[in-house]
Amino acid sequence: MKTLLKNILVLAVVLGTCTSYANTTINTTSPSKDLRKGDHISVSNKAGEVVYSGRINYNGNIEKLYDFSQLEDGIYTVEVNKDFEIDINSIQVKNNKVTYLETSNKKIFKPVFRSEDSKVIISKLAMDTNEMVVELYFENDLIHTETIKGKEILNRVYKLDQNLKGNYTAIIRANGRVFVEDFKL
Repeated sequence: MKTLLKNILVLAVVLGTCTSYANTTINTTSPSKDLRKGDHISVSNKAGEVVYSGRINYNGNIEKLYDFSQLEDGIYTVEVNKDFEIDINSIQVKNNKVTYLETSNKKIFKPVFRSEDSKVIISKLAMDTNEMVVELYFENDLIHTETIKGKEILNRVYKLDQNLKGNYTAIIRANGRVFVEDFKL
């Protein structure tokens, strides 16, 4: 009977301890503010002029790595070009105080290009665009073009002529941007 009472008491203490920690909050940052070494950042003013552009040298949070409070008062666009996406955020600087405008966050998914044997595989999430134009070039000559409309996922495999060895270029136009990939066959 004593051991049963001891076990119940230990269980009550353990549960009490667990529930007392259950209401602590964890502060996490938005993943769009996390930067990795090798990402590219650019800051543009309201007129679209780039006021800063460069590679990121350390992993960390954008708020800790860059001091935007030194910018003149105004609204700026901060673009972080990552491996497979581009994060676009707006900040407002007023009296050396920086405010992140959370309502203006935008994410553009970049296409992924792969070449295997005599095939080109192109994938792109299209959640952020209504139209994509795909162009394939061989030695600067257009060999294929395709326009994809709607919110489809672009997942195409293009078979190339095995006898045409040389330099190829794949171009995707989406979101007002141009994504280019060069490869050899």
